[in-house]
Amino acid sequence: MGRIGKDSKNKIKSKMFSDRLMTIQVIFLGILIVFIIYLFCVQVFDIRHFRVKAKNQRRASAFVMRGDIYDRNGIKLATDTVYYDIFARKADFVHEPEELAKILAPILKISQYDLTEKLRQNVALISIKKNVDRHTRDKIAALNLREIPMDKKSIRTYPQGTLAAHVLGYYNFDADVASGVELTAGDKLESVTKSSSYEMTPKGKVIYNISTDPVAATKPVKGKDVTLTIDAAVQHVCEKELMKSIEKFHAHRGAVIVMNPRNGEILAYAVYPYFDPNNFKTATSFQIKNWTLTDVFPPGSTFKTITVASAIELGKINRYSKIHDTGKIKVGWWTIKNYDYNRHPNPGMIDLVYLFEHSSNVASVVVAQMMGKQEYYNMLKKFGFGDKTEIDLPGESVGLLKSPNKWDASDHASMGYGYGSSVTAIQMVSAVSAIANDGVRVTPHVIKYSPEEEAIKIKRTEVMTPEHARVVTDLLTESINRGRSPIKNPNYNIAAKTGTSIKPKENGSGYTNKLYTSIVGYMPSTDPQVLIYVIVDSAQGGEIWGNTVAAPIFKEISTQIARILNLQPDKI
Repeated sequence: MGRIGKDSKNKIKSKMFSDRLMTIQVIFLGILIVFIIYLFCVQVFDIRHFRVKAKNQRRASAFVMRGDIYDRNGIKLATDTVYYDIFARKADFVHEPEELAKILAPILKISQYDLTEKLRQNVALISIKKNVDRHTRDKIAALNLREIPMDKKSIRTYPQGTLAAHVLGYYNFDADVASGVELTAGDKLESVTKSSSYEMTPKGKVIYNISTDPVAATKPVKGKDVTLTIDAAVQHVCEKELMKSIEKFHAHRGAVIVMNPRNGEILAYAVYPYFDPNNFKTATSFQIKNWTLTDVFPPGSTFKTITVASAIELGKINRYSKIHDTGKIKVGWWTIKNYDYNRHPNPGMIDLVYLFEHSSNVASVVVAQMMGKQEYYNMLKKFGFGDKTEIDLPGESVGLLKSPNKWDASDHASMGYGYGSSVTAIQMVSAVSAIANDGVRVTPHVIKYSPEEEAIKIKRTEVMTPEHARVVTDLLTESINRGRSPIKNPNYNIAAKTGTSIKPKENGSGYTNKLYTSIVGYMPSTDPQVLIYVIVDSAQGGEIWGNTVAAPIFKEISTQIARILNLQPDKI
């Protein structure tokens, strides 16, 4: 009986084991069937979209290059040049480092010993040489070295070197950092209307099929070109003549801006110190900064033009007005003198031509005082002071123009001869251009725009009536023709005013012993085609005035520009 019971238990256990084994087999069979079905679906129906993913891994976009930048006459100022970076991939080595070095050193023109040491580095990817030209790259590619990949890249180059560097700026592909037009026109330079893509092997070879465009696969895609208003010939003259003066007077810095006052197009924009955008990484911040946009300074006597123009527009004075010039005048606690007070202590009743010719501080103060604070301030705002000109270059400052309710008597008076406010160089260009352009101020710009773009970007602001603007032009012209100005020209009438101002300390408290010397003028004054502004910071040695430092630069530049642009003489 005991034995029967034991056999029965064994049978039950055996059956349970069989049932479990069967269950496990069924489960494994089910898993296997599911796995087979899954593999079938993956391979036949591509439910995981592996084909697309594989295709995407092989897909490469066409190489995109920035558009070129040209001057107004089609001279290329900036372009992209294709270079290659050469690497060695350690995992793919089929040659010993010594063998590779022996092969590559003569092609790359580097030391075989140094290259061997590089190739022995225990890193996954070894950088061998950067910025290799296409000819060298093709030589290496012909060797079919599996372990040597080459990356294609574009480098921004500037064929004219330092010419118009502060207008062009620079572009750094690695950091995607730019300045100048490279920044403000970046969207257009990188704008691609049609982008194409194709498939490549891991070794970088194009996989051609029916849909592959052979031209797109080999030709880089390029952004839109940009044309500037800059005239390379005029720019060269300005940079050369400015540099001569900087070296002669051992000046700190300087600038020359040439603009067509009729349409706001800037023909030249020379900013010293210069820098080479091809090597911008070696330039200092002092060299790269366009200080004519960012830095402010007291304009000095060039501002007398704005004071007189404002008073004429407001009806306070006219062409024939006489001003009592006492040689010196006390305003509050401050005594203001004419620069030539010791020679001409009491000029008496003077006309406006005399005011400009002898740069009378006292007469300019009197004219400023004829205008109420608010109305004078309103005129200055019309001329663009205290606001950006909206030039198409980055980093522009608004200048310094206090609200009239904060003016004291000294501020009001000193404003008249260029010390109550601080301006940027481009603000002075824009303000005086309004007088040259029959009272209308046009947004200064360095990029040539289409009519549609111009309607959006270029503003025209009426500052004064054409009749009043012409009066100021005539007064300035007569002051040059009647006096002994070095800028006087036998063929052209020129309307201009020089300026000299003491340079403030950088912390804004007090003044240094250095001077800003400047001149702004336009020609031919009967039909102004070019406006020229010259400023030199901290000239040294001899007599330092606008008339002795800035004016000779103006003279040489205006003479050469007249020839380059073929300006018609307006003097008989």
